[in-house]
Amino acid sequence: MSGPRGISNIVCQSLITKRRKKDDDPRKSSENCRETNIIQIVSLLDYGAGNVRSVRNAIIANGYEIEDITTPSQIDNAKVIIFPGVGSYRSAMAVLEEKGYVEPLHRYLKDGLRPYLGICLGMQTLFESSEEAPDGEKTMEGLGVIPGNVVKFDEKEMTVPHIGWNGRIHHQDSPIFQYVNEKEDVYFVHSYYAPITEENKEWTLTSTNYGGKRFISSVQKGAIVACQFHPEKSGKTGLNFVKGFLESVENGTIGNPKPLEVDLSKETQLVKRVVVALDVRQNDHGDLVVTKGDQYDVRENEKEGVVEGKGGVRNLGKPVALARRYYNEGADEIAFLNITSFRQGVLEDMPMLQVLQEASRNIFVPLTVGGGIRSYTDPDTGKTWDALEVASRYFRAGADKISIGSDTVVAAEAFVASGGVKTGKTSIETISHHYGAQAVVISIDPKRVYLEKKEDCTNPNHVVVELEENQAGPNGDRFCWYQCTVRGGREARDICAVTVAKAAEALGAGEIMLNCIDMDGQCNGFDHALMKAVSESVTIPVIASSGAGNEQHFVDVFTATHVQAALAAGMFHRKEIEIEAVKQHMTKNGIPSRTWSHN
Repeated sequence: MSGPRGISNIVCQSLITKRRKKDDDPRKSSENCRETNIIQIVSLLDYGAGNVRSVRNAIIANGYEIEDITTPSQIDNAKVIIFPGVGSYRSAMAVLEEKGYVEPLHRYLKDGLRPYLGICLGMQTLFESSEEAPDGEKTMEGLGVIPGNVVKFDEKEMTVPHIGWNGRIHHQDSPIFQYVNEKEDVYFVHSYYAPITEENKEWTLTSTNYGGKRFISSVQKGAIVACQFHPEKSGKTGLNFVKGFLESVENGTIGNPKPLEVDLSKETQLVKRVVVALDVRQNDHGDLVVTKGDQYDVRENEKEGVVEGKGGVRNLGKPVALARRYYNEGADEIAFLNITSFRQGVLEDMPMLQVLQEASRNIFVPLTVGGGIRSYTDPDTGKTWDALEVASRYFRAGADKISIGSDTVVAAEAFVASGGVKTGKTSIETISHHYGAQAVVISIDPKRVYLEKKEDCTNPNHVVVELEENQAGPNGDRFCWYQCTVRGGREARDICAVTVAKAAEALGAGEIMLNCIDMDGQCNGFDHALMKAVSESVTIPVIASSGAGNEQHFVDVFTATHVQAALAAGMFHRKEIEIEAVKQHMTKNGIPSRTWSHN
């Protein structure tokens, strides 16, 4: 259905105006609109949760300026609102209530004539209610603009959260998508979804399939637009979506979507992700560099011509420059792993925060940051910072997800020792509760403990696996368990990777980055036995890490295990293999990879 009549009148009020370049002629204007001298701007409803910096940068990249909404009256006076909801539904609605934004939003959205773009939770909160409710309650009330309830994906039927790049089936032809190719994938990260119902089908702009469910991936009615996916994390495709929305507001076409015939036999597909990791640390001169370990040793050794003494830290480039290169080459996600942060608190680690801020200016795919996500006490002031405060600084600097390493092992040990009792105080629990499980990645750094036979392991909490012949130990060992380590692999703990993964999932983690010290830097392929053991023991997504050396290694791990993503570093840093070559090889072997815009 087309939107309410009168939408085009919005344009003649010059609701939003691009920032003029020096050579712009102020006399040029749209045929049906009169130009004003007032440069009006996009009102951004940032309620203080998660990474909103990327949304800001996406708006700015399209040539528009921003005004932050900080008072309820600004909603009443806004000309166009973008609401990038990040985190959990319960937190979002609680903050909207606390700040007095709910009633002004009701007024703003009432007749559908005023332009609005909601992203992720900015879409979900438009519905009547959500199952992502406070403890002890079945549902939590939403804004009630769209009929229907937001429900959770079933972990028994699929991996949850739904994380990664997926497609769209169009139910309406809208100018919002005028610059987006129908085959281009967009980025999703969510555990809850809005089903299509008879009552809300006229709102449905696009739908997407996951785990046998078809859900609403974007809505539009009149000037109200919202999407479940993250355009600010969907690369150039997402930037073009934002461009289409803002330009359609300017030229008065926003309220004119046309219904389409929908072939419900068509389904979209979640693709396998190629993730690039950048191990960041200070070199001996104090500069932040990207380095690469050889079984977690980042210093040059005899392989690089070091005859005696300690080699220097391998320097493979500057973090921001490398990250931008990988973004332009088609990386699906980028992970900054701050491998020296255990020596200081993140709140003093200004260079790493600056790396994130600078990277997010021009990189519009998900950014994960790891290292030092824990509670700590400042030795100089005696002030204690909890893990949630530390994570918040990373999110505000531009991170979409944080990776928790050593603290995960400590939390898992306590969880197992207590018989599975949650305290609500671990870093995983506090960050997940506030920002949502999808924002919490746990990083596991195990090493193999070889056994002659399964029976040699007497600890019931250690999961013993059988190794394939081509991945056997140095002495032909065919059995092992995977011992977790902390402090960058330097300290082993008496707990196995499978046990830690299951405990972390129970505590609220949304994804696992699964490394292997034995495979790190060897370029012999991922540890299939480890990846298989962990991915079959949990219902959250697993990212395979450590060991990639060529394109076939990605095909092998995706074929042999249930991992949803695979990560590499050194082979990309050294330009031995291009990201696009990996994806082409995956596609050739029947493994779906992301389709994206190069323009």
